[in-house]
Amino acid sequence: MTRPMSRTFLNRSASILAVALALTGCAAVGPNFKAPAAPTTRGYAMAGDAAPGAGIAFGAPAAGPWWQGFGPPALDQVMQQALTGSPTIAQADATLDQARAALASARGGLYPEVSVNAGAQRERINLASFGFNAAALPGFSNNPEFSLYQVGGAVAFPLDIFGGERRKVESAKARAEAYARKADAASLALTGQVATAAVQIAGIKAEIAAVEAMIADDHQTYDLVRKAEAAGGEAEGARVSATTQLARDEALLPPLRQALVVARHQLALLVGKAPADYNPPDFTLADFRAGQAPVAMPSELIHLRPDIQQAEADLHMATAEVGVATAALYPSINLTASLTQSSLQPGQIFDFPSTAYALGAGLTAPIFDGGRRRADREAARAAARASLASYEQIVLTAFNQVADRLQALAHDDEALAAEVKSENAALANLRLARSAYSAGGTGLLPLVDANRTAGDARRLRVAAETRRALDTVQLIIASGARWKG
Repeated sequence: MTRPMSRTFLNRSASILAVALALTGCAAVGPNFKAPAAPTTRGYAMAGDAAPGAGIAFGAPAAGPWWQGFGPPALDQVMQQALTGSPTIAQADATLDQARAALASARGGLYPEVSVNAGAQRERINLASFGFNAAALPGFSNNPEFSLYQVGGAVAFPLDIFGGERRKVESAKARAEAYARKADAASLALTGQVATAAVQIAGIKAEIAAVEAMIADDHQTYDLVRKAEAAGGEAEGARVSATTQLARDEALLPPLRQALVVARHQLALLVGKAPADYNPPDFTLADFRAGQAPVAMPSELIHLRPDIQQAEADLHMATAEVGVATAALYPSINLTASLTQSSLQPGQIFDFPSTAYALGAGLTAPIFDGGRRRADREAARAAARASLASYEQIVLTAFNQVADRLQALAHDDEALAAEVKSENAALANLRLARSAYSAGGTGLLPLVDANRTAGDARRLRVAAETRRALDTVQLIIASGARWKG
């Protein structure tokens, strides 16, 4: 049964808690965060820059992961493997979980801390030490033994009058947001690295195929020379020249094969596999729809690029820390309350005579600290200014990256068109030179030169196609591509 003293304790505790909650509703000291304004610039091109190439679509990226509009279905499978198996992503996710746990801990500081206690102990006291001679009384001893039973609870509540705890929660929330965006940036960067490795694999394979075609042409030239030499139409030097050209072209293959091995191993690393446990798809350059690149406008870019969003969250966190440092300049008040039931008999522990309670309030105010708290606030303000400058720099860097990649693609289109023309002309010249040589109209040298020119033109065209595909990947990533489904 609840006794009057217990009811009084509860009533007073409720009144104090109500006042405390009202006080904690006061505005927190320090600046309130306001997100930086969107940039006013409307484009990326500098005066005199080339016009964007074909396939560039300005506006928000299309729904769905960006690579689904760029590569084959096999690329989508590799992306999913990377996003689920990469240790880099696992590390970013674990760091995010840590930040979220810290946020939950900070939020706990806004609520009262309630504890309970219970105990039983056996005691012996010496009454003579207190001036009593209990031995002179019948049935009493100077060293009586007894059992003491206790049960109770306590409440502690720091009044957040000036908002220091609320600013800590705000800072922790911004930190968790920053790590979430950092995790997004890691995922986006990973998808770009995977696509880059896939394109490199395709490009190297195409270059190997081009060199193998050159070697096949060299063999054809060598056969022509050998037959002509056997018929007495060519000197031995012609065969030596054809052999030299064949050896030169064959020497191109080992470095390319090594580059292909490295690219395949790199893709295994990105998906979180050892080389012996992974076999990448056989990508080809025709698999990649280079030039299909959605590009966000500057006003949209700041909301799409995770590194910009992370910088904004960092700025929010730094602004909240100014409030934390400012609140430290003001007094702090802590409220405490406890209720204890104590008795020598377990059956009487909840009786009215066994009840005791305590209510308390403590105030701590800084008087002199050698200027430490004010210096901490100035340091927090300087950190906030640094975070703002960092945010602005990251935004400018993002604009420059998009502008650079747009120009790169425009020039890639020009270069590829020129290389295609050059290859077509070189192949036509090779056919003429081969026909002329077979008919005895020319010597070996024009045929060797035509063969070398055609092979080089083929390799340059492949390199141009690879470069355009790689620049497309970089442009999509720079534009804050969508990587989630």
